[in-house]
Amino acid sequence: MERTLTQLPFWSSLTEKEQETLRRSAFVRHYEKGAFVHSSDTECLGMLFVLSGEIRTYLLSEEGREVTLFRLYPGELCVLSASCVISQITFDTQMTAGSDTDVLIIPANVIAALKEQNLHVRCFLYELATKRFSDVMWAMQQIMFKGLDRRLAEFLLAEAERTGSDTIRMTHEQIAQHISSAREAVARMLKSFSEDGLVELRRGAITLRDKNSLNRLK
Repeated sequence: MERTLTQLPFWSSLTEKEQETLRRSAFVRHYEKGAFVHSSDTECLGMLFVLSGEIRTYLLSEEGREVTLFRLYPGELCVLSASCVISQITFDTQMTAGSDTDVLIIPANVIAALKEQNLHVRCFLYELATKRFSDVMWAMQQIMFKGLDRRLAEFLLAEAERTGSDTIRMTHEQIAQHISSAREAVARMLKSFSEDGLVELRRGAITLRDKNSLNRLK
């Protein structure tokens, strides 16, 4: 726990008493793949620090449509699950574990107290919230102004870069969730990419064959 807490960007700016408070109150929670991490109907968690796995953050419409906003990976933090801490967060997001995931949680009451006591923590939280809202705006721009072919090409290339592999092991449904589209539309576009020689499709896997052409698409 001590080693994990020292990775927090504001750790060195805390007093000894504040550091001890975090040692006593922070805890690690494990989520199975697909499990809900946060939604408007659950507790106000506080600040999340992803230790392993992946968290997908999205909006859910009344009709059940999901719009992916961003994904969190090991070493990343998020406060959108702490609307009770930062009153300026006025919309509800949903969070689920994209794979088996471990998350360090600083409870809402603790991070709220630190925000009031420590200027460094307060500035960090608002900077972090601003960054996440920038991610949200980028996602909205992608959906509103980019066609499916461009969004899909960009996602495939980004995923290959993130994982260090040209073979992406995801279902059409999973990709559709990430780029906020319908599974059938993604399947048709991947088939088109395959016919053009850009990718090779196998069950549960997509291998990039012509990254230059995919780059030109995006």
